[in-house]
Amino acid sequence: MERAFAEADSEPTLHDLYILGRAVAANILAIYKPYNGSPELTRYLNLICQAIVINNPEIGLFDGCHLLILDSPELNAFSSSGGHIFITKGLVEAMTSEDMLAAIIAHELAHIKLKHAAKMIEDMRFYDGMTAIANRAFEFSGNSSGAQRLAEFRASVTTLTDTMLRNGYSYSQEFEADQEALSLLAATGYDPGALREVLNMLRTTQSSGGTGIFATHPSAVERVRNIERWLIYYRVQDTRRYRTARFMNN
Repeated sequence: MERAFAEADSEPTLHDLYILGRAVAANILAIYKPYNGSPELTRYLNLICQAIVINNPEIGLFDGCHLLILDSPELNAFSSSGGHIFITKGLVEAMTSEDMLAAIIAHELAHIKLKHAAKMIEDMRFYDGMTAIANRAFEFSGNSSGAQRLAEFRASVTTLTDTMLRNGYSYSQEFEADQEALSLLAATGYDPGALREVLNMLRTTQSSGGTGIFATHPSAVERVRNIERWLIYYRVQDTRRYRTARFMNN
């Protein structure tokens, strides 16, 4: 039988991250409901996502990237190591251009490319235990020991999901993802400066003790300061006007 995870002393493979990502994505969907009010909008966002992935093949995905809108008014976005991206309806509606939408998606893809979820697992010392548990789970034969190991695996995934939703990545990882997002946007022909526009928009709505993206990310002021020094290295022809019509139609 195919092993579910790589050996404990090796790097997790794309297949490993996909398996873990599916479990995390399922837990996110147990908390948030999908937004089904506009299949056209979901398709539009997925096309933006695919454009970024196609132009940045080094992102590395086991089964492609799949984006879903969550039916929530809060401003937030998540990504799983398996290539699943979730953006709340509130955040989508707050954007005023396709390039701003692309900036949000690029930030989440950057987390995937940089394997931040895997690093989070290592930091939390979950990986060794999850490796053994997952391998045993896929060989589950119905005995009580196997059932216990499977329960432990599910509990570990739940804990990781809770950490992502409530605490987010570390500040250094968020800054790293913002920086990487600039490169992803430029390679696709989007304006990297759109990320600064997103952050400035968030800065006007951010308040102390906020929820959603405000609770799991560094302040917008800190993030703008972080990318300002990198934006000067990206010079992309301004083609926004060609995307205005399709943005307005969605």
